[in-house]
Amino acid sequence: MSTHHLHTQHQRTFEGNRFVYPVLSRRSKGLSVGVNLNPDKICNFDCIYCQVDRRTESEVRFVEGDRYFHELEEMLDLCASGEIFHTAKFAETPQHLRRVNDIAFSGDGEPTTYKNFDQLIERSAEIKRKHGLDDVKMVLITNATMFHRPHVQRGLEILDANQGEIWAKLDAGTESYYRTIERTKIPFQRVLDNLLLVSQARPIVIQSMFLKLLGESPKPEEISAFCDRLKEIVQGGGQIKLVQVYTVARKPAESIVTPLENAEVDAIAQAVRDRTGLAAEVYYGSSDY
Repeated sequence: MSTHHLHTQHQRTFEGNRFVYPVLSRRSKGLSVGVNLNPDKICNFDCIYCQVDRRTESEVRFVEGDRYFHELEEMLDLCASGEIFHTAKFAETPQHLRRVNDIAFSGDGEPTTYKNFDQLIERSAEIKRKHGLDDVKMVLITNATMFHRPHVQRGLEILDANQGEIWAKLDAGTESYYRTIERTKIPFQRVLDNLLLVSQARPIVIQSMFLKLLGESPKPEEISAFCDRLKEIVQGGGQIKLVQVYTVARKPAESIVTPLENAEVDAIAQAVRDRTGLAAEVYYGSSDY
C-alpha cells in the first residue's frame, strides 16, 4: 500500500496544537513528533526552497512554554499508548511505521535562535523520560549558524545525554551558491566552522537540499565543491555518519524553484560516496519538516 499521501501531510497543527505536531517521516522511518520553536516565522536564513511564506505574519508570535510542555505531554501520551494511530490522520499508517522514532526540533525557522534553547531541551528530555521513551531520539534540525553560542552548546550536551542527533544543513560548496540558496548575511565560513566544531564532539548527519533554480540544476563544479567541504570537515576531525541528499517535496514559497529529477539526486549522492567515502542516502522529493 502506498503511503505517499501520509508522507506529504506535514501541517504544523494537530487537533488545535500550536507548537507540537506529528509527522509520518520517511527519513525517520516512523512517527516523528515535530516541535516548532519559531511560530513567528522569524529565521536567520531565507532559503529559496522553504515552504514557509515569510511575506505574511504568523498569528502566533512566540513559544508559550507552559502550553508547549502541555502539548508535548499530551502528544507523547498519544504516541506511547498507540492512540495516535486511531486518529483520522494516522489510521492508515502501515504496521511497520507504527513506532515513535524521535522528537524533532525544527519548524518555521532556526530552532537554535530560541533564547532559552538549553532550558527547553532539558525540560523536553525530562518529559520524554517520564513517558518511558528513553529510546526515542531527540533530533535537532538546524542550519548550524548558532552552534558557537554557549547556551546552544549546553543544549547540545543535553541532547547528547538523551539519544540526541544533529541533522545540520549544508546545501552548497561555494560562498556564492550558498548566498543564492540561503539568502542570508551570515558568512558561509561560520556554518563550516560550526559544523566542524560540533562534529568533533559527536557524529552528525548532514542534510543537503538540491534543486532546480529557474530550471537550472546545480553545476558539476558546485557539487564537486560541496564534496570538498565535506572532506574538509572529516580531515579536521569531524564525524559525519550520514549525508542526506534530497530535493523539493512540497511547493516552495518561491515559484522559481522546482525539484531535481530522481537520477540527478542519485548522481549527487554517488558523487558524495565516491569523492568522500561517506554514507549517503537519497530522498526523492522528501522533506519531512
